[in-house]
Amino acid sequence: MSSKAVVNSGQEGYLANFPTPWQPLLADETFRTQLATTWQAVQAEREQGQQVYPTNDQVFAALAAVAPEQVRVVILGQDPYHQPGQAHGYAFSVPYGIKPPPSLKNMYKALVKDITGFSAPQHGCLETWAQQGVLLLNTVLTVRDSEAASHQSLGWQTITRSILQHVANGPPVVFMLWGKHAERTMQGIDISQHGVLTGVHPSPLSAYRGFYDQQHFIKANELLTKQGRKPINWHLPG
Repeated sequence: MSSKAVVNSGQEGYLANFPTPWQPLLADETFRTQLATTWQAVQAEREQGQQVYPTNDQVFAALAAVAPEQVRVVILGQDPYHQPGQAHGYAFSVPYGIKPPPSLKNMYKALVKDITGFSAPQHGCLETWAQQGVLLLNTVLTVRDSEAASHQSLGWQTITRSILQHVANGPPVVFMLWGKHAERTMQGIDISQHGVLTGVHPSPLSAYRGFYDQQHFIKANELLTKQGRKPINWHLPG
């Protein structure tokens, strides 16, 4: 299911790093131009000595993990974690060995409540979800060290909207849209033929407003079953 991204930091590095199953998007000149412009802006910051997360080979990790036709669920985040070692290309996820951030801990609390036998692991790596067809996509794919939302102006949102439109044009999936940012991101994209779950974001600032009670992990599997698709095994290896 995976397509490895090649490490490349040059101006054309995005061509080598952009996963093969998603490369039909590059046929669109507007998409290709925006991707090149954004990639070059990120590389310029790296060359100036800025610490930017994640590394080039992980920027498109969420796409490399699942081809468009294999996507079953989309979980939409905002931008990568901005502390050292946290970002590895998947929304809400951190690599093994890194302490789960607060939003992910709140997701685990909801999973314990929703999924019989779910045990919250000590790690925060969600790659096993991605391997099952969960697209863990941030709307912005890079960030400066310790500067949240620092790459909001680089044009990533145009790129990720095109990715989301590409998914919406394909087979039925389930979109899990938490918070106003996720809902705004999908405005103008027709997802009426898909399963759509909107609700509270798991951030500590908002989770208390009902995140633990919205049962999105259960409902996502119910919608997948109605679509004739295999449910997600939300359990994570310890």
